[in-house]
Amino acid sequence: MHRFISELYPICRSITGDGVRKTLNLILEHIPLTICEVPSGLRVFDWTVPLEWNIRDAYVKNSAGERVIDFRASNLHVVGYSVPVRARLGLSELKEHLFSDPEQPDWIPYRTSYYKPTWGFCLPHNQLLALPEDDYEVCIDSSLEPGHLTYGELLLRGRSPDEVLISCHVCHPSLCNDNLSGIAIATALAKRLESMDLRYSYRFLFIPGTIGSITWAAIRQSHLSKIKHGFVLTCVGDAGSPTYKLSRQGNAEIDNAWMYVLKQSGTAFDILPFSPFGYDERQYCSPGLNLPVGCFMRTPHGQFPEYHTSADDIDLVCADSLGDSLAKALTTIDVIEHNRKYLNLKPFCEPKLGDYGLYSTIGGFAAGEFQMALLWLLNMSDGENSVLDIATRANLPWTTIKEALGALCTAGLLQPVDPTASAQ
Repeated sequence: MHRFISELYPICRSITGDGVRKTLNLILEHIPLTICEVPSGLRVFDWTVPLEWNIRDAYVKNSAGERVIDFRASNLHVVGYSVPVRARLGLSELKEHLFSDPEQPDWIPYRTSYYKPTWGFCLPHNQLLALPEDDYEVCIDSSLEPGHLTYGELLLRGRSPDEVLISCHVCHPSLCNDNLSGIAIATALAKRLESMDLRYSYRFLFIPGTIGSITWAAIRQSHLSKIKHGFVLTCVGDAGSPTYKLSRQGNAEIDNAWMYVLKQSGTAFDILPFSPFGYDERQYCSPGLNLPVGCFMRTPHGQFPEYHTSADDIDLVCADSLGDSLAKALTTIDVIEHNRKYLNLKPFCEPKLGDYGLYSTIGGFAAGEFQMALLWLLNMSDGENSVLDIATRANLPWTTIKEALGALCTAGLLQPVDPTASAQ
């Protein structure tokens, strides 16, 4: 995953254009994406698919012909969606189009202007302060023309047509944690799930932020009722503690699954309430859709100093954090894959577990986790509580709960409330 991020890092991405296509084509080398193109001008809910933006080069040269700001050195130097420009400007006029961050004076900030035609350059604040009076040549060799919004979609079909939506954004240029880490984890998840016997179907979206999810939801509006669970992946590669942001519903099964998995990890974590600000979960959770979609991240957006700057580079993401994020996502998927309601077939007092080979014949010792899992599952499997409900209340590891559940079903002590659900 870390190597894949390094490969994706140099590409200049935006909400449309060849950078997105190049990114999706690299993902396509790992998983069988369908690449979709939506034409500029299409009305999608309250929005319109914008013109396509592409950029070939950009610079600011001093009177000696030296590039003092150079797109080739960092694609963050250009304000995203800048209109083409060729001009000669003095310093004061040029500064009207220069953007820096005094709080992070050595880093290039990331800025965009998607929906208001303008142009600009970004640079470290210390460099801005050091620019001398001069006659500057400005060039942005870009185009804004009718084209397409491009996104990638992959459906892994399970035994049920009900779906789990996993979404990440592909619209940021060279930003590793806020963009590429989500792409890397989603790609790795899809590769793992491809080889599994799945209960649910899994739909992966690699989309431009905001306009991408809005466009997809508008096109797929009649399909959305199939989505039973989902989460957005972003900022999952830094060294911060895992964080899960609840869906708008707040108590959806996917919310409970993530909270259980993070609690069972035994390490620090954070749970955030839903907010209509953030990533594409806010679109999926809009009141007209109200999908059960949360957001998994590590340090939340805006809460690490490198956020939306050139310091969000390959050194900010680490392989250990990527591996831990992937493992937690896989465990959460395992929970929802196996979460059903069961019925105790011997509900009158405890069954004599020793007769089923499930209990030690020697008394006088504290019950271990496996024995406690057996007792909790038997006691709470009344057709009303799901396995996740029981695991959460028992505060026992998922692997132990699954092992005990399998043993009780094999012994004929539990059966699913809906036998067809078990087959799924």
